[in-house]
Amino acid sequence: QVQLVESGGGLVQAGGSLRLSCAASGSIARIDAMGWYRQAPGKQRELVALIGSGGSTNYADSVKGRFTISRDNAKNTVYLQMNSLKPEDTAVYYCNADVATVWGGLSFRYWGQGTQVTVSS
Repeated sequence: QVQLVESGGGLVQAGGSLRLSCAASGSIARIDAMGWYRQAPGKQRELVALIGSGGSTNYADSVKGRFTISRDNAKNTVYLQMNSLKPEDTAVYYCNADVATVWGGLSFRYWGQGTQVTVSS
């Protein structure tokens, strides 16, 4: 099995910064893409940022220039540095990872439990 554990959420004032972390553990043979999504109350879950195994990145237009996704492959961890936060960034943030396990087969997408980010105006 594979587990993803997020940390780093909290309450911050508009203009502030937070750094989210998501560590994957378990029977991991390989991790392909990793990413962050968010879901605000009453809205659908949306992509925030993705990072490939080679480091290529993709961002939602709403966070470009403010958020930075990175990963540490040695630690099986993905990060999301969030700067210049706005009240509209308030949401539950979920990480995911496309993981191939030691038992073989294709990679499967695993999700973390979510961490709350609240930005006050």
